[in-house]
Amino acid sequence: MPEFMFAFHGGAMPETPEEGAKVMAEWEAWMTGLGDNMVTPGNPVGMSKTVSSTGVEDNGGSNPLSGFTIVKADDIDAACQMAAGCPMVKNGTGTAEVAQIVEM
Repeated sequence: MPEFMFAFHGGAMPETPEEGAKVMAEWEAWMTGLGDNMVTPGNPVGMSKTVSSTGVEDNGGSNPLSGFTIVKADDIDAACQMAAGCPMVKNGTGTAEVAQIVEM
């Protein structure tokens, strides 16, 4: 079964410990719901740097990455349906870019 990467963009840090606990519970429920399709839960990521032929920029690019997850799915449409259940996608604070991982 092919694997797909969800590259998360956006989202927000919880403002209180209570909000943090609620958000974490939403993420845990979503990941648990993916069952055996979950390959790598991934993690949030810190600010990135953009490396190009002209040098290194500290701005994180035009759409900074905020985290990632890797799943198994029958096809990209099924993977997109899984990504649609991600808490930050559902609540409108972020997006998930879905791409198939190509075996080499």
